[in-house]
Amino acid sequence: MATVSAQIRLDPEVKARSMALFQSLGLDLSTAVNVFLRQCLIHRGLPFSVKEGIYSAELLEAIAEAEQIAHDPSVPSYKSWKELEEALESEHAV
Repeated sequence: MATVSAQIRLDPEVKARSMALFQSLGLDLSTAVNVFLRQCLIHRGLPFSVKEGIYSAELLEAIAEAEQIAHDPSVPSYKSWKELEEALESEHAV
């Protein structure tokens, strides 16, 4: 298959991070761009939804709190639903 060159401008950080991702997937940047373009042709448009992310301040705070809790080693974790139920029951017994 014959190929042609194309020149695009990219943010240097986006390019570096993308290239690292593609490398972990066994792809180079050119192959990844070709995959993207072929998917555009198959979908007759972008192969994903493009929309502005509008999140409320309350939701963003909840996400930040959940991430903090998830990474806090002092927060107990449970291996099963039963374990959680037992912990909750023991709290109510106090």
